[in-house]
Amino acid sequence: MAHVVVIGAGLGGLPAAYELRHLLPTRHQVTLISEQSKFTFIPGLIRVALDLKPLSHVQLDLPKLARRHGLNFIPSRVTQFDPHNQRITTADGQTLQYDYVVIATGASLNLAAIPGLGPHGGYSHSVCTPEHALQARQGWLKFLENPGSLVVGAAPEAGCFGPAYEFILMADWELRRRGLRDKATLTYITPEPYTGHLGVGGVKNARELTVSLLEERGIKTLDNTRIAEVHPNRITLGNGQHIFSDYAMILPSFLGAKFIRDIPQLGTEKGFIPVTPTYHHPKFPQIYAVGVSVHLTQPEKTPIPMGLPKSGEMAEAMAVAVAHNIAIELGIIQAKPTTPTLEALCFAEFGNTGIAYMAVPVIPDPTTGQRRYSTALKGPWVNWTKAIFEEYFMLKMRFGMGLPWFEKLGLQLLFGVSLVKHLSPQEQQELRSAISG
Repeated sequence: MAHVVVIGAGLGGLPAAYELRHLLPTRHQVTLISEQSKFTFIPGLIRVALDLKPLSHVQLDLPKLARRHGLNFIPSRVTQFDPHNQRITTADGQTLQYDYVVIATGASLNLAAIPGLGPHGGYSHSVCTPEHALQARQGWLKFLENPGSLVVGAAPEAGCFGPAYEFILMADWELRRRGLRDKATLTYITPEPYTGHLGVGGVKNARELTVSLLEERGIKTLDNTRIAEVHPNRITLGNGQHIFSDYAMILPSFLGAKFIRDIPQLGTEKGFIPVTPTYHHPKFPQIYAVGVSVHLTQPEKTPIPMGLPKSGEMAEAMAVAVAHNIAIELGIIQAKPTTPTLEALCFAEFGNTGIAYMAVPVIPDPTTGQRRYSTALKGPWVNWTKAIFEEYFMLKMRFGMGLPWFEKLGLQLLFGVSLVKHLSPQEQQELRSAISG
């Protein structure tokens, strides 16, 4: 009997646990560790922060899901991790031995990178966690009583810019709906080299559609700009300029989990885990990683450093590939190893309209510098599609499904997106050579 442990129960962790439970016979144990008692659909937190949806609408009870779908659930956080002896210690005093582990811890927020960055002891909001979204909603409701300067932005080395665009454009739409837009000024500050880059760059029509929408809404943009410090009523930029703010929502950069950063051999300096094409650790083949925990290098060198998106659909694809590869390692299935394609499809809601951004794949071919294709499409249908997908994803999590065949087929037929692929014989040989070397 093998024991497979999944650390983290977010957009990558919970689908990974479900896929493992689906693929592995019941004699194998699947344990899910999470310090959170609820699964949260993180993309839904923007609506929570803007008082458009209750938090309960985007959360599910993890102990109940675990009991229903045959997972051993440990409601705690990992305090010690021993990759040499394959041992995990949790805050509640438990020690677990594992045969394989999937690290899907998501991000630790690097709030200390910018003085005054909030919300903990700082002067800005974020929408990265349920607690942050609720605090942001309190601040938003207070802002609506006396609208003024609203600033939305992202810190240097941030890797996911979609939520910032969604927040400022949805805030604009809400102010218009309430008849308050003429009382507010809206500013977007970003390290992106240009508006609509989104940490990806080169997506056809993305720049034009995004810039046009922001200009149409009267939102001032400061791209290629570093946020240096956050004060109670103003933000200091890297060039010394000050932007006044009555309400600020700034996305922080990310770090890996602390237990990863505590082990030099395990992750990078920032705590992200290097992976092979099959997403196991090159030095510790029993360790796999998915989502934000994975180390992916931003291929584009920009004046202000940025990260690379690794959440949402990309995290789910990694989870599916990892579960498949562990099942191969255990001899449960006879198949070629798989790797996530990192083909990304992002539906961004912007009030009365939205933009769908597609980068297939996110990381261009290192030789040609080209993607298979990319595009951005605008229209109200984007909002409807996003709402439908959210309901579908929550339903999928309730029923214990990772990535069912009909979802794979739908993504392929509708958008030309494939989430995983088999490694070619040459790639398998290169992988074997890299590991043996």
